Amino acid sequence: MSFHSLGLDAQLLRNIESQGYTLTTPIQKQTIPAILNGRDVVGLAQTGTGKTAAFVLPVLHRLLSGPRRRLRALIVGPTRELAEQTKDVLLKLGAGTGLRHVTIYGGVGMQPQINGVRQGADIAIACPGRLLDLLGRNKFTLDHVECLVLDEADRMFDMGFLPDIRKILKRLPAARQTLLFSATMPDEIRKLAHEILHDPVTVQIAHSKPAETVDHALYPVEPGQKTALLVELLKTLGDGSVLVFTRTKQRAKRLAAQLTAAGRRAASLQGNLSQRQRQAALDGFKSGRHQILVATDLAARGIDVADITHVINLDMPVTVDDYTHRIGRTGRAARTGDAFTFTTREDEGAVRAIERLLGFKIERRRLDGFDYSRAPAPLGAPSRTRSAVRPRSTAPRTSARKPGGKPGEKPRGRPGGQGSGRVRSFGSVKAKRRYSR
Repeated sequence: MSFHSLGLDAQLLRNIESQGYTLTTPIQKQTIPAILNGRDVVGLAQTGTGKTAAFVLPVLHRLLSGPRRRLRALIVGPTRELAEQTKDVLLKLGAGTGLRHVTIYGGVGMQPQINGVRQGADIAIACPGRLLDLLGRNKFTLDHVECLVLDEADRMFDMGFLPDIRKILKRLPAARQTLLFSATMPDEIRKLAHEILHDPVTVQIAHSKPAETVDHALYPVEPGQKTALLVELLKTLGDGSVLVFTRTKQRAKRLAAQLTAAGRRAASLQGNLSQRQRQAALDGFKSGRHQILVATDLAARGIDVADITHVINLDMPVTVDDYTHRIGRTGRAARTGDAFTFTTREDEGAVRAIERLLGFKIERRRLDGFDYSRAPAPLGAPSRTRSAVRPRSTAPRTSARKPGGKPGEKPRGRPGGQGSGRVRSFGSVKAKRRYSR
């Protein structure tokens, strides 16, 4: 479907075109008309499906009519990185509209955020904790909010924000439009949706598999050889942007330092960094100043970099859901990408679960020239640990088919890219989600 058929404001259409997009993604096609008609919406969508634009565009359209310079729309999400990502989408799609926004999250000073609201922000993008803090100090009110967006509701539930969300809801006008976007619908989120949404339109984009533009490969290796193998593997990847995942904050920090010492342009993104440091790492990765970003799952939640060529799982993800989320950072918007996972003998059950999801046996590779028998364990390497995954009992499918795509393909005219499925655990594959942007 063309964006021109949706009845959006002319300036918004010009902004969409300036970004090189013409066609809606499935989540946009199904949710934007409902939101424009004033309906409450439940959107089940995964990273990469154009979800953010699906609510940003109709919210902007609504705010273009009616009073200005008061807070009329509130977008609540789980992390600072996601707030910044949403802000970036607002800046691009809201250019030339005169609408103002403010981001509200912890780790930075309160006063600029307070001033942003008091000086006439039309939209606030907020994390629950800091928003409640400011409301509790009576710095501003939510009395004029007409539209509430709860973004990544299941993640907010996982992070323990549901009580905060309920407190925020009590401060909002009862007469409002509510949009809830989530990857999955755990019971608590389903209950919340039933309580706060009125006759909602439910849209579910259920894709259980990652994008087929991603090429998957496993690199079996001893735990103490992982860093040495990574250093050598990086030498073969050219100048592309590489996102490396580790399981812990300390491991991410240590690995980034080791890569830097080895002459690589690397930075870490993890929870022990200040907001200023986290933003600097992200900005450096987006600009190309850092070729490699080493991140944990939570810290990487708001990464929205269009041209990530490789995702490398130094540590096996805990769930299939985490695997699809990680590799959903590459192969977006019809671009190709590579997903490499370092595996140990303890990861065999997790590998079987991932292969079951993909529907084919993942290629096992060995790096030419790497001495698997004598590679030393790097200084400070963690001891061998047992994978935390829960494998399913059934055998994996072994089709030789592998996803592929043509190098250098351009986006196909969809703001936000393609989706990857979401699954709650290695022991239970339930396709429920699609999204990004």
